Amino acid sequence: MAANRRPTLADVAREVGVSAKTVSRVLNEDGPASAETREQVLAAVAKLGFQPNLMARNIRVGGPDTTVGLVIPDLGNPFFGAVARSIEDTVRDRGLTLLMGSSADEPARERALTDKFLARRVSVLMVVPSVGADHSHLKTHRATGLPVVFIDRPGVGLATDCVVSTNRAGSHDGVTHLIAHGHRRIGFIGDLPTKLYTRRERLAGYRSALEEAGLPHDRSLVASAHDQQGAEAATSKLLDLADPPTALFAGNNIMALGIVAELARTKRKDVAVVTFDDVSLAEALEPALTVVAQDPEEIGRTAATTALARLDGDRTRARTISVPTRLIVRGSGEQPALGAREA
Repeated sequence: MAANRRPTLADVAREVGVSAKTVSRVLNEDGPASAETREQVLAAVAKLGFQPNLMARNIRVGGPDTTVGLVIPDLGNPFFGAVARSIEDTVRDRGLTLLMGSSADEPARERALTDKFLARRVSVLMVVPSVGADHSHLKTHRATGLPVVFIDRPGVGLATDCVVSTNRAGSHDGVTHLIAHGHRRIGFIGDLPTKLYTRRERLAGYRSALEEAGLPHDRSLVASAHDQQGAEAATSKLLDLADPPTALFAGNNIMALGIVAELARTKRKDVAVVTFDDVSLAEALEPALTVVAQDPEEIGRTAATTALARLDGDRTRARTISVPTRLIVRGSGEQPALGAREA
């Protein structure tokens, strides 16, 4: 066998001195083979480092692969990393392997990834939908029994299971917390694009908290960004207003990092901050960061167990499952507004 070439079924057959069909029968346990032949084949497989092409076999026999396909928007976002880890931990107990790819929140890239997963006949398909993506092309696969689960955001054009956080309620809780500490001018910095489901839901929670407190919704206090640098610039712009906010609510963990970095750069310690989604080392900041924490581990676990139930024959109506958020008070969101200090 030539160096730097992956061993094939034929290589194993030559090593043992039997036909490729005999090797296949041994490996797939789908035909007669003596104990001696089986032992020789397995020894040759170990010696040569042969790996069966499970994908090719599954396509040939028409069965599913032993993998779960997961499409997320950003491999670098700790939230999606925690979701993926929880999914992997859950499906591993069923002998399934997680395959993952990043869509970069681009519909075309998402479609290409899902097509690749479908081509290898994954047992389960999980997707964090991109803004603007149409998922109607998955209807046939869903109808033939493939479990499809949307995570973090609902899909479009397909009725299937979906697991999300309580985005609106969590945002409402965070902004209400700032209002309770005397803040009346509260800025909101949300992710882009503005049509993103999580951004829309969290902005709605922000607005409902203001309305409940009898406070006006000032559009000049709402800003957008897509990365930490953009959030830093948005923070600077809000604080430069003639009537600036005394508190800021971050729409996600990336926005929070930008806010914290800008406040540190300008040495501003008089602005209260609450963020949706927890941040690594949040407790090490000064003051420590108050957050509306999601539960990515539970989101991943719920998505995986829902999909496994579908694999086991659950044919009930598709459902959306909301995983609760919780407010974690650490200090940054409890700084009172200037007027509250003087009262």
